Parts: sequence; C-alpha cells; structure tokens
Amino acid sequence: MLTLLKLLKDGRFHSGQALGAALGVSRSAVWKQLQHLEADLGLSIHKIRGRGYQLAAPLTLLDPVEIARLSPSWQWPVLVFDSIDSTNAEALRAIDRLQIAPFLVLAERQTAGRGRRGRKWVSPFAENVYFSLVLRIDGGMRQLEGLSLVVGLAVMQALRELGVSEAGLKWPNDVLVDQKKIAGILLELVGDPADVCHVVLGVGINVNMQMADEVDQQWTSMRLESGKMFDRNQLVATLGEMLQKYLARHQAAGFSTIRAEWEQNHLWQGRAVSLIAGVNQIDGEVLGIDSQGALRLKVGGVEKVFSGGELSLRLRNDS
Repeated sequence: MLTLLKLLKDGRFHSGQALGAALGVSRSAVWKQLQHLEADLGLSIHKIRGRGYQLAAPLTLLDPVEIARLSPSWQWPVLVFDSIDSTNAEALRAIDRLQIAPFLVLAERQTAGRGRRGRKWVSPFAENVYFSLVLRIDGGMRQLEGLSLVVGLAVMQALRELGVSEAGLKWPNDVLVDQKKIAGILLELVGDPADVCHVVLGVGINVNMQMADEVDQQWTSMRLESGKMFDRNQLVATLGEMLQKYLARHQAAGFSTIRAEWEQNHLWQGRAVSLIAGVNQIDGEVLGIDSQGALRLKVGGVEKVFSGGELSLRLRNDS
C-alpha cells in the first residue's frame, strides 16, 4: 500500500493502468489499495475518469538520506517507520534489543502517540514530526538536570529558525504560539541514573496539520501560523543541529548555564498561574526556575519550588 503512496506522492495524476503495471497488480487491486490509503491514513485522493488518480496535495516522506544531506553535521543513525504505536515506545524496545545509542526514531504516523500525564498525542500520517532521540548517560545525574527544558529550548529555536518567530516556552515541556500548543516534549528514562542509563527525548511537533478534532486543548501548527507547507526533513535536520548545540552546552557545564536563556523565553514568566497536582491546586506567581529546572512560584508572599512529571501549569483567569 505504501509503495502505491510513493508513486502518488508527486501530486500528479497517474492512470490506474500505469499504477497497476508499476505494482504488478490489476487495476481492481489498485482501486482497493487506494480505498485503504484513504481509510487507514486519512488521505484525500482525487479520482477523475480519463485522467486517473491524484493526491489532493503532494506528499514529502521522511528520508534519512535527505536529512543527512540537509545537515552536514548530522551524527545519529535514523530509523524511520511508516506507522508505529509511538516513537518513544519503539525507542524503548530498541534499547531492550541492545541497539547502540545514540540513535533517532521517526515515524510518518503514530497509532498510540502519547504526551505527558497519559494524554494522547494526535499523530496523522505524514503531516507532523514524531521524533525520539535515544542517548546513553554514563554515571552523571547532573546530565539529567533540566534536560527536558533544554530539549524545549532546542525545539523552540528550530521553529524560530524556520520562520515561526512567536514560538515560546511553557514550563515544563511545552512550546506555544499565542497560548496554543505547537510542540511537546516527553522524556523517558530506563536504567540506573547513578550508573548507566538511557534517556529517550521524545518530541512531537505540529507541522502541516490543519484539522484535528481529537485534540482536547488549544493547538496550532507551523502551517497554520505561517500559511505555508513545511518540509519535515528540513525540520528534523534543523532540530538535530539545535539539539547537538544545546546538549553539548548542557553536558559541558550543566543546566545552570542555560537557565537564564530558558527564563528569557518562558512565556508565563511573572504571570499569575495555577499549579495542578492531582486534585490539589496551588495559586501563585511565576518567579522562574531553579538550577535543576524546577518551577519557582511566589505563593502567599513566599517562594516555593515545585518539580515532578504529574504537575500541570495553567494561567489564572486574572492573569
């Protein structure tokens, strides 16, 4: 089925006879495969008698060779999947298979993409970037301090580099444009942080998506913000370059040297917020973050520090 898609990706008309000849199947079999493409991948295909079949819009698929060409400093082996449950889940399975880190997992589609706090990450085919980079960490807890915030900075800078100039950060793991989510980060750790462990840096970026009824929060995409389509291979290459830069800084000198830059780009700095922890709500004002990436809030005139994967930050109505 995906072989057929690759024949159609140029956005031109192709006759059923030509497609059948290329695939070595009958025109009837081509028709059935086209129906599956529409049903399974949510693609729109034009069918015009006498002209054949055409994708509603040209499609660029993820290509490790193209990514490496676009980024001469590219360092990581790339595994690309047409469809997978989630890139983070596959990255964890690859660690179990003793795949040597670092390596990157990409997918055209996720069937069970996930974000923080168990949320579903909507992942349509060939529209967005689903990206999981696996790193090996040898005996250094400091290398994990503020790591998700470092990844967020790299994502934000990649978006700005490609023209989404209003992208900014929200503690702990979101990238927003005008209070709408455009990217999220999910880190997962396996092994012993005090000895040898692996960390999966999971990133989801809304790139060319224009509709998503399943998303349960305000969202946007690079295309909605700019009005143009983006080459996802270029985005992956640019993000890779930014990650190399920020990870090198983090490894050399720790998160404390990156802290001020993160705070400068925190959209909710100085704002009145509510911190949600299960059924509990804490109201305060954002002071910033500490040297380990924990959130600093002024609560009742007193500074308090909060960290943890199950925390959620929201703007207060009076902010």
